[in-house]
Amino acid sequence: MLERLKPWLENPARRKLGQHVKYDRHVFANHGIEVQGYVHDTMLQSYVLEVHKPHGLSSLAERHLGRKGITFEELCGKGANQICFDQVDVAKAAEYSCEDSDQTLDVHLALWPRLQADAKLESIYALEIASSETLYRIERNGVLIDAPMLARQSHEIGQRILVLEQEAHELAGQPFNLSSPKQIGDIFFTKLGLPVVKKTATGAPSTDEEVLEKLAEDFPLPAKILEHRGLAKLKGTYTDKLAQLALPRTGRVHTHYAQAVAVTGRLSSNDPNLQNIPIRTAEGRRVREAFVAAPGCVIASADYSQIGCASWRT
Repeated sequence: MLERLKPWLENPARRKLGQHVKYDRHVFANHGIEVQGYVHDTMLQSYVLEVHKPHGLSSLAERHLGRKGITFEELCGKGANQICFDQVDVAKAAEYSCEDSDQTLDVHLALWPRLQADAKLESIYALEIASSETLYRIERNGVLIDAPMLARQSHEIGQRILVLEQEAHELAGQPFNLSSPKQIGDIFFTKLGLPVVKKTATGAPSTDEEVLEKLAEDFPLPAKILEHRGLAKLKGTYTDKLAQLALPRTGRVHTHYAQAVAVTGRLSSNDPNLQNIPIRTAEGRRVREAFVAAPGCVIASADYSQIGCASWRT
């Protein structure tokens, strides 16, 4: 079936529309089909018109068409008994898929005239469509990661964490778990008599990051714990895991940039999240050195923290 559809899918003269087109393009590309001729995306139409509302197809169909289609759970089940889509009876799978296509077309027919009626919104939508094309190529190309560099950083951070634990134990006068709010609270407020900055909902003295930052201005132990927490998060989230998320064949990490999530219009990066790599600390800035500008790439002049990668193919 893919072989029969391939010429039509790759023909830019055959105009197409979809719901969350970027995702569909990745699925087809995984099967060797580079879809051309996408001109409309109902998810992005909804995002431009109603940014604060849900943009999933079922929500759009119910909101704009008064239609409730077959749900994925009705087709595949729930929880431990849920089956994969390739296990669904072909006739049922066809009905579900065709219904999705039919709903997408009808949602487009409901939303597109509204965009055409407002020149400003129509221009914003055109920009979103163009951005979808660019983001697809960024995601497809991925970001080259220097795995040996991350491994060295992870080892060095691990050694620093051990030193911080020892120094914290010496300042406290006893060993304790630096990840335990209860044990930290006992050391801070019972043994050392540090001032209580604020309390939790249960009335216990808080040891959250805000409290640690306040106490760190005057006391060395909170400063050690704060540094320990930051390094442990950096190690667990980035230096240990980023290289594991890279495709072995390419050494590249392929994140997903969600266009229709944030009401502010900014992108959201996930699987993995490349937008929150720390920059305030020297260790956080070093993680960014592991993002490689590979041959054939251009380095962005924009702030890398906003796009989550250092380079992409033109």
